[in-house]
Amino acid sequence: MDYFPIFVKLKDQDCLVVGGGEIAARKIDCLARAGAKITVIAKEISTNVAEMAVSHSLTLQQKAFLPEDLRGFRLVVSATNDDETNRLVATTAEQQKILVNVVDNPALCSFIFPAIVDRSPLIIAVSSSGAAPVLARLLRAKIETLIPPSYGRLAQLAAKFRSPVQQHFKTFQQRRIFWEHVFQSNIAELVFAGKDEQAKQQLQQTLNTTENIPPVGEVYLIGAGPGAADLLTFRALRLLQQADVVVYDRLVSPDILDLARRDSEKIYVGKQRQNHALPQESINTLLADLAKAGKRVARLKGGDPFIFGRGGEEIETLMQQGIHFQVVPGITAASGCATYAGIPLTHRDHAQSCTFVTGHLKDDSVNLNWTQLAVPNQTIVIYMGLVGLEKICQSLIAHGSDENLPIALVQQGTTHNQRVIIGTLSTLPAQVAQLDIKPPTLIIIGTVVTLHERLRWFDG
Repeated sequence: MDYFPIFVKLKDQDCLVVGGGEIAARKIDCLARAGAKITVIAKEISTNVAEMAVSHSLTLQQKAFLPEDLRGFRLVVSATNDDETNRLVATTAEQQKILVNVVDNPALCSFIFPAIVDRSPLIIAVSSSGAAPVLARLLRAKIETLIPPSYGRLAQLAAKFRSPVQQHFKTFQQRRIFWEHVFQSNIAELVFAGKDEQAKQQLQQTLNTTENIPPVGEVYLIGAGPGAADLLTFRALRLLQQADVVVYDRLVSPDILDLARRDSEKIYVGKQRQNHALPQESINTLLADLAKAGKRVARLKGGDPFIFGRGGEEIETLMQQGIHFQVVPGITAASGCATYAGIPLTHRDHAQSCTFVTGHLKDDSVNLNWTQLAVPNQTIVIYMGLVGLEKICQSLIAHGSDENLPIALVQQGTTHNQRVIIGTLSTLPAQVAQLDIKPPTLIIIGTVVTLHERLRWFDG
């Protein structure tokens, strides 16, 4: 993060704009909307800026900028065509600890102007940290279409009820849950339809009839998918963003974790071979205890929680203790990684069935039904098979599989760290031994692997 996003109160604050052209006029307009008291210093004042002197009560000084001109200002914008002047403004502002923006010169800026979606009092700012202002404006245009002006009126309605809600509900958590309900209810729809008075009456009625009782906890068992954040389902994202606590494992990517509420508590319970942050029984108990304490808990699990995710074990505990829960399916690693590797799991010319197995059993063995797995014309997908790769390949060959049967190992599939290593049952273990492989990994076995070179579309 090159710039920290922050909203500054400029109402009745003294701000200076150096420059009197059209670019300066745009910056003056932005500052005026925030209620700033604006002084303009420029050798030449454009007609547009001169007209603004009346509409925005500007103080105009038609002269060259001098360092002493900066005294007493909260913020300064330099919008001239003269590099020497711009550098003088920036250097002087830095010496006096004054926020400065030099238009189109991020290196001289201590703050930058974002692209703004104004739904006052709701303000949305988009910035590219000065790298691509046009891209920021295009994103703003997309947001403009998604956030109609009526959202501003909804925020104004909420402001009127802020104090009554604080008095009615004793805790921050209760207030947050109340407002989440309001903003997703018919009250918001009434505002969007222009029926503000009806929305006000319904909000008051909702407040009057909502009891100040302790919140009821629940657990959301969420499949986080194979890694890429944009493969989450809409429901997963919605529940993740309303959770008070996020309990996550090793396979959940940082990008997905960043989508949780900033103020939510994050608890890591990841497991690695011979290194479990928490035993499974303790995780089960933790989820139940958090819910019984009134927390909304997002249990984030890589892939799908019901495919080698031990989700069934976790909800058994919740059911035994009468705790409400939801299960949100995720894209399992087999589907996600195979797709991003360009390897169809089934294909009329190669495989008429697909079998999912885990290469890491409960007793740390790899004792699978090798006879069944060695049957031709199928695809075998092995989860958690990296450590046992050599034994897996040897066992398949020993039970009748062709030693030249294609096999692929996919590292961190669907992410920008994705890597696909292709070999055969006889060659892949030696290939992988020479490489620095980063878990999580997935193994795909079958002639469908030969389609990788032709169908690959994602290179990480």
